Amino acid sequence: MTGFSLNSAERCLTIVELLVSHPEGMPLTAISASLEMPASATHRLLTVLVSKGYVRQDESSNRYAPTMAIAALGLRLLSSYHVADVCQPILDELAARSGELVRLSFVDVGRLIWIAKAQGSKSNLRYDPIAGHDVPLHVTAMGKAWLSTMAEQDAVDLVKTLGYTAQLTGPRAIKTEAELRRELVLTRERGFGVVEEEAEAGVSAIAMVVYDGLHAGAAPAAALSIAGPSVRVTRDRLESMVPLLRDAADKLSRVWNVRSYQTSAACAASLAA
Repeated sequence: MTGFSLNSAERCLTIVELLVSHPEGMPLTAISASLEMPASATHRLLTVLVSKGYVRQDESSNRYAPTMAIAALGLRLLSSYHVADVCQPILDELAARSGELVRLSFVDVGRLIWIAKAQGSKSNLRYDPIAGHDVPLHVTAMGKAWLSTMAEQDAVDLVKTLGYTAQLTGPRAIKTEAELRRELVLTRERGFGVVEEEAEAGVSAIAMVVYDGLHAGAAPAAALSIAGPSVRVTRDRLESMVPLLRDAADKLSRVWNVRSYQTSAACAASLAA
């Protein structure tokens, strides 16, 4: 498109990110105000997104809303990673053995993103959030586990850049650099991250890092967690699930380079070896 700049592309992506958080749709004026962009420029970018099928405009309300084409892109990417073939059976097994929610996040360009889960709880009291969001690093078991693999100063700098005020914060959330440094030391010594009402009130979790292979020097590739209501998932119960979590994390690490697997049969053969 003539005159479409890198800045315009960045603004288009910002609009998409905003609308995904408002699936009910937003009027042009609200989008413009939220992103502090002129209404005329916002309208031009929305026109591009509508023409590409990523945004639709409701004829009666004139609100702009995201389309399932955005979700389809994500599903196509997950398919290329063979998440369903490689990871989901391991997540399902861990959920069944732990009786709680199991979640997997990918390391992606300096962040963790929740991308898959399996629910093992059969109770009416369960924790089952939506996937697809960035993981708040300093207040989640996954985030702590991943941060503990970094040089301490790098981890502190990353959290400082993102901010200590996460979207999800419980009553015990880490709020200072000193608290974060102490927790990173403990997490590194234990080999797993733990939270009790930090990301969310009433939720506890434990997590370990999944590596891109089991060889020495393998890079952190993902994080795996078990989570549930704090009234049921006590600290003692969390720690009793460490062997289950470690077994699943090792299985995922063995087959991790999921992008290199072309068929689920190849993955199964590698896992059984």
